Order: sequence, then structure tokens, then C-alpha cells
Amino acid sequence: MAPPPPSSSSSSSAAASTPAPTKPATAAMATTTAFSSPSPAFQLSNRLNGLDKPTVWHEFSPLASQYGAVNLGQGFPDWDPPQFAIDALNTSIDPSSGRNANQYARSYAHMPLAQVLAEDYTKRLDIGRDIDPSTEVATAVGCTNALFCALQGMIGPGDEVLLLEPAFDVYIAQTQFAGGSPVFVPLRTAETETETETEAEAEAEESTSNQKKGTRMANDAFTLDLEELENAITDKTKAFILNTPHNPTGKMFTKTEMEGIASIMKRHPQVTIISDEVYEHIVFDKEASPHISMASLPGMYERTLTLSSSGKTFSATGWKVGWAVGPQHLVNAVTAVQQWVNFSAPTPNQDAIAQCLIKAREPYCDESNSNGTGEHYESFYAFVAAEYKRKRGLLVDALVSAGMDPIVPNGGFFIMADTSDITFPAEYMEEKTVAMPCDPMPRDWAMSRWLTKEVGVTAIPPSAFYGEDTVHLAKNLLRFAYCKGDDTILEAHARLKKYFQK
Repeated sequence: MAPPPPSSSSSSSAAASTPAPTKPATAAMATTTAFSSPSPAFQLSNRLNGLDKPTVWHEFSPLASQYGAVNLGQGFPDWDPPQFAIDALNTSIDPSSGRNANQYARSYAHMPLAQVLAEDYTKRLDIGRDIDPSTEVATAVGCTNALFCALQGMIGPGDEVLLLEPAFDVYIAQTQFAGGSPVFVPLRTAETETETETEAEAEAEESTSNQKKGTRMANDAFTLDLEELENAITDKTKAFILNTPHNPTGKMFTKTEMEGIASIMKRHPQVTIISDEVYEHIVFDKEASPHISMASLPGMYERTLTLSSSGKTFSATGWKVGWAVGPQHLVNAVTAVQQWVNFSAPTPNQDAIAQCLIKAREPYCDESNSNGTGEHYESFYAFVAAEYKRKRGLLVDALVSAGMDPIVPNGGFFIMADTSDITFPAEYMEEKTVAMPCDPMPRDWAMSRWLTKEVGVTAIPPSAFYGEDTVHLAKNLLRFAYCKGDDTILEAHARLKKYFQK
């Protein structure tokens, strides 16, 4: 990640050119997109039923643009990759480098990248032997493509896939694409489960609410009921998608939780664990809250397909290089599908990431600080974690200034904020859009629209990541991204403070 400069005068962030929020004369509500067809008999495949309508991303990104809002919704950095990554890509496409990376790669994976990944995961997972780069590593066009191939290779009609809510919406759609049915197990919070409280408890909560804001950690706020997880497993359950660090909550599952999950899965051998670990290097306290891979636990490597990618780590989401690591029979689920879909990920991108992964192990100097002396880190990964931790603090401060209670993430680059202390005009709850997950519009969805239009800051409503039966759990939450330049976050802070402290 090439760090955004610390001062607003030198930042390349989008906020510098973001206009103040405006109100168009007619604020058009989202409408259904019309498609033309040369044949009246044409219709989309049944597998797209329910999946062809606009998504949360289709609604809120254009809405943010329309109203000139600071967009803290989608999770991609607004700065360029580090210079060593750009140099690596240039090297990969240069014939004089001798890297031979301008033609198709082998379908499994570009071997230079597979070898580096095998080295990294052999050390990280510590399974007692070397991981074979030729059969236990597959690359794909991003982690999303790796997951798509895995589910197509493992899941069929009638099969069930366990998902932890809030669940990244891609998990739900790809399960349905494969013919399977998503089964949801929600992460619970005390707030969402408590319907009543004593008068004394209410008074105590009111008197300490200001001190408490921004102090709850995601690991503590969001909990997994292991009994509820096991009760959701049936003889139809074929896969369990685990995401740690977790999007959107920022929770990192503890060793105790991971061992509890592993124990359950050992009692249900028909279930394969697909572990999405794309935020594995964005962790903020390696001692108290380390990242733990399911495949590293005793007896779990043969049951787990570990997925990750380069986009988040190297601020290169457009390069779309992802991978799957695991035993040969699980990796084959990916490669058997990929050879008939995109065949392979772009070779220059894979080759550049192979170079980046080696470079990222080395000591790194951040030369962007204001005194010009540079700051040194034990590795690029350490720098990434430190930089995101700093940005997390900026966004926590911004949200507290608005009277929200940010649930501080232990990993990743999203914050879930409790908005229960904030009121907004009731008419927003009466709006209807084609992307909203249910009718009537959920509170978080309406609030995000209001925040975009009236305050000039855009968040993502987490109800997009819940099923209809549990969508109420998101009513008092909003998801904010801090993978943004300092100027972007500080501009959001200024707008929130100006509106809520006027």
C-alpha cells in the first residue's frame, strides 16, 4: 500500500475535489432498469431469479455521486499501489526481464506465484510438511473468482451452505448460482438480543453513553453461538464459509472460537470449510488478537480451502489476483471449473504479485511522513497494519463526533457503527427503491440514504448482508470504510461534526 500523504495539502484522495452536498431539484428515486430484447420470447436463466436486480452498490455509489457525498461505502483504497508493486508489473511485461509473463499461464496457477504462495503457507499453516505448489495452490481472477469456482465445484442443487451473518453479499449470490441454498447463522450482539432492560440499567447506560462510545471492540461485540451453528447443520450441508478477519464487522475469531468451530466440523465430516482470509494482513494486535487460519488447526488442513488475494494488501484491487490453498482434492474443485471458464488469471498480474509477495517480507521504509526521514517497519505487512490502524483512529473520532458508537474493528478496514442515538425524518423510512432488501425499507437503509443526502457522507447499510428473517439485526448499524485517504476521512469528519454539533 502506498500511503496517502498525511496532510490535506498533499493528499491524492478524492475528498479534495468533493463538492459540498447538494439537493437536486428532483431527487429521483432508484427505478428498475429496462432492458431491450430483439425477441419477446427472451428471458434470463432461472438461476438468475432474484439476482438480476440492482444491488446495494448500484444504489449508494450513484447516490453519493449525485449528492456530492464523501463516499465511505465501498471497500477499495483511493490511492495507488506501492512503487515496488508498480515496478514489478512493469518488469513482468518487459520481455528483456526474461520473466516470460505475456502469454497464458498454466490453468492451475502461474508457477512463480504458486511457488511463493506455497512457501508462505507452508510456514503460516505449519502442517508438518511442505505444501505442493503444483497441486495445492490455484490462482484466480481475484478471491471472488476463486470462491465462484470452488462453490461451482462443490455445490449442487439441494445442497446447503452455512453463512455467518452479516455475510458479504457475494457469498449468498454465488451459493445460489451453484444451485445451493444459503443457511444463515447470525453473529449476535447484546444490543440486538436484548428487548427490555430495567430502569436502573437504562439510567446507568444513559449516564455512561458518552464515555463508552468508540471503546467496544468487534471481537467482544459480535459473538458466535456455537450451539446455534451446529444446530444449523443438516445432512444437506456441504460447505461452511468462514470469513476472518470478518467483513463487515471487523471481528477476528479467537483461538477458542476457531477450535470450537473445528470441533463441530469434525463431527460433521460432509462439511468443507471455505475460509476467506483476504484481510489476513490487516490486523492490529498480533499478540492479543492474532489472525488464525482454520487450516492451521490440528486435523483441519484436509477439510479447509483457504482463500485470499493481493488486492487489499497491495492496494491493487483492480489487478484481481486471488488464490486458493488446500489439499489437492479441494483445490481441484477450483481448477476443474476454472479451466472451462476463464482458464487462467492474467499472467503479468500473477507474476507481479509473485514479486510483491517476496518484497513484502523484507524491511520496509515509509518515506511519506512530513519530516522526510522515513519510518521503518520490519516488513511491508507491518506497515500496512500500522497505517490502517492509524486510519481506523481517524474514522472512530469522526463517527464519535456524530454521536455514533463505532464498534472498533480488530482487523480489516471497515467499522460498524451503532446509530441508535440518532434520529432522522420518518419520511425516509417510507421511500422505496428497487435495491432495498425488503419492504418496508429497513431503518439502516433509510438512514444511509438520509446521511448521504442531508449530511453528505455515505455509508453502506448492513441489511444488505442479512437474510429477510434477520434483517432487523442491522437496523441500528451502518458500515463505514477507512481504506481512504486522510483527506477523505477528515472531510467526512468535518461534515459529520458540522451537522451533528450545530
